[in-house]
Amino acid sequence: MIDDGTGLLTIGELARATGLTVRTIRYWSDEGALPPVTRSTGGYRLYAAASVARLELVRTLRELGLGLQDVRRVLAGETTVAQVAAAHVVALDAQIRSLKVTRAVLSTVARRGSTAEEMTLMNKLARLSAAERRRIMEEFVEEVFHGLDNADPDIRHRLRHTAVDLPDEPTPQQVDAWVELAEMVQDPKFRVRMRRMVEFNAQDRGPDTPSGASMWFFKRLVELAGQAREQGIAPEAPEADAVLDELLGPGADQAAVLERLEAGFHTQANRYRELIALVNGHEPGLRHAEEFGWVVAALRARAGR
Repeated sequence: MIDDGTGLLTIGELARATGLTVRTIRYWSDEGALPPVTRSTGGYRLYAAASVARLELVRTLRELGLGLQDVRRVLAGETTVAQVAAAHVVALDAQIRSLKVTRAVLSTVARRGSTAEEMTLMNKLARLSAAERRRIMEEFVEEVFHGLDNADPDIRHRLRHTAVDLPDEPTPQQVDAWVELAEMVQDPKFRVRMRRMVEFNAQDRGPDTPSGASMWFFKRLVELAGQAREQGIAPEAPEADAVLDELLGPGADQAAVLERLEAGFHTQANRYRELIALVNGHEPGLRHAEEFGWVVAALRARAGR
């Protein structure tokens, strides 16, 4: 306190009273958050005792992350501390979500040993909005089904309405799964394989084929092949003939069925279904790879006869 009876404080005394540095106080003063009451005859800034309380408020607001513009508005009475705090909470929530995505991307990069280019792509894909993710999936479905109006409506509906719901706070595993899924559905080779599967489905459907017939066939395949495996029937064994006849009907074109199964139940298609589940935070469902493999092996054994 200067010894002139005014009770005013120099910037050095204010610094000692609050524990802040002279440089910090001078900066806040220059920015209008703590204007001096007056200046000494030598041009030095002087502050009132009330400046200590004001300075403590400025420090608290700054430590909570508020910018100086918001600090000035609070001090000027243009807004309240509560209003600024509420707005800042929203901003912090967004920042926290962004940081969690950043952490997830970096975890994926570290685990994969990715290059700088791969990291850039991963970061871009991970930060897409829900609408942008939906657009990527919709474009994939549209290309796969374009012009194939005879395809099973149930399959079209399932693919078109498959949700890809990456949460605001994804785990590294969810980010990894979404990046792989996005890369997969934008891969021209994968799109060709999936379209070929739908083309086979459309070719098989007659005018009176009910919706959902394809799914019924898949379930029946799993059931019959599962029973055959439980009974120890090898795919190449004569007993497998009866299983195939029950599944396909006597006299069915087994070579054509084999071609369709090989087109529809490849590793990538299974992985696609797994990734959808992982992105949505679910455990991947049963793929029934053993049952499909048994039927494919049985058909291949008979194709060589």
